[in-house]
Amino acid sequence: QVQLVESGGGLVQAGGSLRLSCAASGRTFSLYVMGWFRQAPGKEREFVAAATRSGGTTYYADSVKGRFTVSRDNAKNAVYLQMNSLKPEDTAVYYCAAYTMVTATLATTQYAYDYWGQGTQVTVSS
Repeated sequence: QVQLVESGGGLVQAGGSLRLSCAASGRTFSLYVMGWFRQAPGKEREFVAAATRSGGTTYYADSVKGRFTVSRDNAKNAVYLQMNSLKPEDTAVYYCAAYTMVTATLATTQYAYDYWGQGTQVTVSS
């Protein structure tokens, strides 16, 4: 099992940047594919980004491609989401998540992820 704790959320103006961090417990962090999801009020949770176990391959939702960057540091048991050029529509609770299942491609559905953090609020003002 792995426990995930997000941090780094906050209030930022449109066009600004934030860096989210997700700290994982346990000694087998490198076995987990890591993803980021977000959920805005009244909306379903949606995929944002994911990184393979090594971090060598990443995948992004179209809505954040070119603005967000996911990275991980397996030595520190951490995954990050650098968010640039933020827009008001990026306002949501952001969650990191993990799974161990071997898949041909990075999973973008929340149902593939076994472990979730508690979330961190990101608010982008216009």
